[in-house]
This record gives sequence, structure tokens and C-alpha cells, in this order.
Amino acid sequence: MRKNFAILSLLVILSMILTACGGATPAAGEPVVVKETVIVEVPGAEAPAAEGPKVLNLSFGYGDVPTLDPAIAEDTSSIQVIEEAFIGVTHIDEETSATVPGMATDWSSEINADGSETITFNLRTDVPWVRWNGEEVETVKTCDGAADRLVTAGDFAYGINRNLDPVNASPYAYVWGFVLKGAADYNNGVTDDFSTVGVEVVDDATLKLTFIAPAAFNTQIAGMWIGRPQPKWVIEGDCDGAVEARGERWTEPGFFQSYGPFTMSEWIHDSSLTIVKNPFWPGTADIPVAKIDVVNFSMLDDAVAFADYEAGNLDSSAVPGADLDRVKADPVLSAELVTAPVMCTYYYGFNTTAPVVSDVRVRRALSMAIDRQSLIDNVLKGGQEPAQWFSRPGLAGSPTMADYPDLGVKSDAEAAKAELQSYLDETGQTADQLDLTLMFNTSAGHQRIAEAIQQMWADNLGVNVKLINQEWAVYLATIKGANTPQIFRLGWCLDYPDANNFIRENFDANASSNPYTDGKPSGGVFYNNPDFFAGLAVAATESDAAKRVELYAALEQTLVYDEAVIAPIYWYSRNTVTKPYVVRTFGVGGQEALEKWDILPH
Repeated sequence: MRKNFAILSLLVILSMILTACGGATPAAGEPVVVKETVIVEVPGAEAPAAEGPKVLNLSFGYGDVPTLDPAIAEDTSSIQVIEEAFIGVTHIDEETSATVPGMATDWSSEINADGSETITFNLRTDVPWVRWNGEEVETVKTCDGAADRLVTAGDFAYGINRNLDPVNASPYAYVWGFVLKGAADYNNGVTDDFSTVGVEVVDDATLKLTFIAPAAFNTQIAGMWIGRPQPKWVIEGDCDGAVEARGERWTEPGFFQSYGPFTMSEWIHDSSLTIVKNPFWPGTADIPVAKIDVVNFSMLDDAVAFADYEAGNLDSSAVPGADLDRVKADPVLSAELVTAPVMCTYYYGFNTTAPVVSDVRVRRALSMAIDRQSLIDNVLKGGQEPAQWFSRPGLAGSPTMADYPDLGVKSDAEAAKAELQSYLDETGQTADQLDLTLMFNTSAGHQRIAEAIQQMWADNLGVNVKLINQEWAVYLATIKGANTPQIFRLGWCLDYPDANNFIRENFDANASSNPYTDGKPSGGVFYNNPDFFAGLAVAATESDAAKRVELYAALEQTLVYDEAVIAPIYWYSRNTVTKPYVVRTFGVGGQEALEKWDILPH
């Protein structure tokens, strides 16, 4: 998901992503019929109050949303709001993972003489920028006040520029660097001329992007939040100074402008965030006009959020593992529970340059000493699957358990002991002398998992690992910095349904979990393997589907066993309760399409 996956009460708690029960939604593109409410007056009785706005109450999980800026967002909570406020040229359907039109009505591809691919996107010209004025959503006007500011191809180019501009230090710019012509050199400061990047504004309604090589996922990457328009006039100022430059503060309430199905109206940092329906979003067959008027996100830990759900204060909540047995036995809650697989992976990363875990034998021992099935059966209890490698089965290019049952890493306490003993014998140490720390972002769910694995390491290896936690935004900065802890927790959900989005976009040079500075690892797993990086590039553009799976299988074996850069732990499932009056779709990745949800009278 695209991203570093925080525990979200909206999306995931422990390993559980939001789902719901309820009636069917209208088919995509069908008109929504609004029925007139007829009030029948009964003598001696008060007439019922008029129906008010539709309000949905959810929770993001503990900790503030790091940012609403598409240029620098990297986590699921930030991207959830961005997905509702800004629409890309293309769009990934949250249930089928199909690529569908977003702001582009259609697109065409051309292979150039140098082997690059140019995709031309024809954009809608009827979508205005909007803002919340404190009372209602209004359109943003041009400098002379005579017309609405409409979203243009130039706005898309500006968004890509901000994502790649090294001044903004975007943690997701590497995605463009892998695929977009000239993007890596611009992002790395080799050139400061954005015109060298494969982005061409033909006119307000036409955008051309030139990719290094043809790939099925090029159109999917083009639609990611990293290429969404941003309001230059707010960020840099406009109208001869009448519009003040807000810089990085442009995402704060009062300054924020967007154009999607919802826009942000209130953000009380570390407490709550509210988005409201944008009545000026014209809707498409795949991204309809929102039916819900207001969505309130609280920032609550998993157990608190679920208690609020039971008290009637939230309309949907993930179920903590500690409560799953009770929920399944409860006649009401069990009817509101949905369990299903989700395209995400939970893992522990190793700082391969840190003391002790710099030795592959230690990393491999720690990974094999984790009893993944026991963790699922006794702690998670939500139908998760033990993960033997990183890229979730079901993605294009990813191996499957049916075809590769012995691939990757498995739980094996005896083999783990042998690996660790080899290291101890060589270094003249005993297991209880090893100084190891595991860090995770603050969450009761993550803590229960960490404590269970901590005990497995003690029982199976005799190693005592210290546990440390940090609030989400702080944690992200810590694990991406020069002082990355020895062992750290992360999760990853699809941005688009391809193995390239998982293994390459996390562990290639300058990828999400392996950032580089001046050509050297500068955070995350600190992994430097040119042969592995070259293999990722080959697999990305391999046209033979079967051969592509073989290539990714070999790369996964290197990542999780031969080099043991990470310890994959489980592939996610969702375990979520939703009130029966909420009508919704079911996202298979890290985000939900709230514009498709509805609330029935209740």
C-alpha cells in the first residue's frame, strides 16, 4: 500500500482491515434514486425531525495522520484521505484491483525508437478545485474571480514535479525514478531541469508521460497519489500576492484545497480528522459522487476503538485479536463480522549493518525461530496465513503456495538454533549476552505480536530481545534514518497489484525500506546487493508471465532466506465489524472507497 502500513482502526488492527455487512450498493454508473420523504401528521403527535446529514464515524488508529500532501505521503492513513480528496489519471478499483479511468477519460500508448513508452492521457475538463470555507464546500476561483479554477494537465505536472523535487525529500519519489524517463536524475540532483523528465503538458486536457520501458504497471503507477495535482497557487502564492504562499502548511485546515469526492474540513492533530462531501465532484462510473456527507476519523488505539464501536460511537471497527473469540460467539457481533484475505504483508526488517544482526546467521535464526502458525492461532486468531516470502500471492508475478510450497523461510526451531550456535561459536558469546532491540509503532496489537515473538526468541534461542515503541509519525522517521533499530516492524499493502510494487519498491536501491543517499544505504534495511537489484529490474519488465514468476521466486529466496534481509511473518486478513445500516464495498488493499459507501435510515 503502498506504503508503510500503520495499524488503522479503519483499515487494519493487528492484521485486520476494515470490512462490513449490509445491503448491496447500486452498480457502478447507475443513478442513485433519492426518495422524497413524506411526513404524515398524526393529531396530538409531534412531527418527526427532518432527516439530517449522513455521518460516518471511523477510527484511524493511534497517532496523528503524518501528512495530507500527496508529494510526501507514504503511509496508509495519509493516503486514505488523499485518495478521497485527489483523483489520479487512472484509478485502481478497490475490490477487483482493475485499472479504470480516473481523471483521464482514456489513454493510448506508443513505443518509441529508443524502447521507451509514451502514454497519452486525455483528461476531464469539468472538475473544479474546492475548499471548505468554514461553513460549506465552495469552488476556488481564478484571480479575477470570474471563473472556477479547473484541474488541468499542468496541475498534474506540478504534482509530479513536487514529488520528484529533492527539496521536498519525498520518500516515494523512488517509484517515479524506477520507471519515468529522467525522473531519477532529477530527483537525485544530477539535473535541476524538470523539462528533462518524461512529463509533457500538451494542453490543459492532455498529459503525456514517457516511461523508461513498457510495462503493464505503467498506467497503474501513473495514477498513484505521487502524481496527483496540488494547488500551486496556495503552495507558492498567486494573484500578485493576493493569495499568500502557504508552503508546507498548505494542507492545514483553512488552506487545504482539493477536487475529489471529499475534501478535508477539520484536522485536530493527534485527535481527529474530518472530511466532507464535495458537491462539485461530477462523479464517474468508477468513482461516483459521495452518498455520505461527513466522515469523522478518530485516532484511537485498537481496543479503545472497538469499545467505542460496541458503545455505538463508531460505525465500523477492526476487531482486536483478544476479542475475536467473543465476537464470533456473540449472535449480534458475529453477524456484523467479516473475515477475508487482504493484499498486505506483515514483516520484521533487519538493519543489516547493525551489531549482531549484521550477521546473516543471526537474522536467519531469528526468522526461523518465529512460529508463525502459533502466532496466528493463539494471538491473531483472524484467518491470517503464515508468510514464507514477501510479495503476497495473488499479485501479478508473485509465486503461490500451490506452486512453490517450499520457497522462502519456514518456522524451524532446531535449524534456527543451529544457525545461531554457529555465530555464537565463532564470536565466543552465549545467547544471553546478545544485545538486541525490536522497535514497533505504538499499538496494543503490535505489542501483543512483539511480546509473543519475543517469547519465541527466548524459548527457541535463549535470546532476550528488548521492545521499544514510538508514535507512528516519529517511528517512520526513526526507521528511515541513519540510526535504524536492529529489528523493526512494518507492513505493506498494494499500491497496484504487481509483485514489482512489493519486492522492488521496498528493497531495491533507494526503495521504501532501503533508502539511499549518495549511492549508499542510509536507513531501513541497509541492504546493498547489485546482483539482487539487477534481478529486480529484469523481473519488472519480463513479458513472459511464467518466467516472471520464476524470477521473482528466486529473488524472494534471496531476500528472506539466503540473505535474510527481512522476516516475513504473515499475510493479512481483515476481521471487522460494521453496523448493519452501513452499505459499503470491500477493499482488498490498504484503502477503502468511501465515496461508494452509504448509510441507511436506522
